[in-house]
Amino acid sequence: MSQAIAETVVRAAAIQMNSGADVTANLVLAATLLTEARQTGCRFAALPENFAFMGKRNADKLAVAEEVGIGPIQDFLADISRRLEMWVVAGSVNIRSELPDRCYGSSLVYDPSGQVAARYDKIHLFDVSLPDKNEQYRESAVLKHGSEVVALTTDIGRLGLTICYDLRFPELFRYLVDEGATVFTVPAAFTQETGKAHWEALLRARAIENLAYVIAPGQHGQHADGRTTFGHSMIIDPWGQVIARQDSGDAVVIAEIDPQLPQRLRASFPALQHRRI
Repeated sequence: MSQAIAETVVRAAAIQMNSGADVTANLVLAATLLTEARQTGCRFAALPENFAFMGKRNADKLAVAEEVGIGPIQDFLADISRRLEMWVVAGSVNIRSELPDRCYGSSLVYDPSGQVAARYDKIHLFDVSLPDKNEQYRESAVLKHGSEVVALTTDIGRLGLTICYDLRFPELFRYLVDEGATVFTVPAAFTQETGKAHWEALLRARAIENLAYVIAPGQHGQHADGRTTFGHSMIIDPWGQVIARQDSGDAVVIAEIDPQLPQRLRASFPALQHRRI
């Protein structure tokens, strides 16, 4: 379903963070980086997965999970997007589900007036044991699978929402293209090992095969649970070129987004029209 999108080039940011178990400290850091993005002319910014909380245990997510529309994390997001007059994609926030022992990992999008424009609940949960490593992850022990594909119209184009492990499932991105998506956000907390092996390759593949921008803000460094995340936040253009990146450290990764470029490329290089399956 095609949607009208802005005609002018828009500056966008991917925010890279090292979040810990102190929600207040994480929000202070997020505010600093979002303010920096706005001061450099950004009208759109995306925060990484778990930007407000990465605790010592997986189950700690339940303690900070918020009801829809209520809580300090959502209050912060509404306030800062309104004050900065900027689109903010909150990589993921823990939102309570109907089950007492499960919450959702939800990507919340706030418009420049501070209103929630969309919510996407992470569909694919990271339940893996890393090959040759003593690392196991079971997101489904605490998180509940989402089920809805979500796209919305923003200043940078028709935005398709994903979170981290979703990156490995190209069919989700094709569903989003069918909803008119020309830009994907991929907020993440990729592990160091899987990041080194696959992060950039997968991001560029999703951009190339869908002729879409990819904005990928990541967590970096060591966290309270001892886990190390990969960083390497980047923005990729619809031809698969990395146009901005930051390998390590807290950072604001900035690039110019041309909302019309994906449609121009899709018209001149109509691979998406050649789909047969």
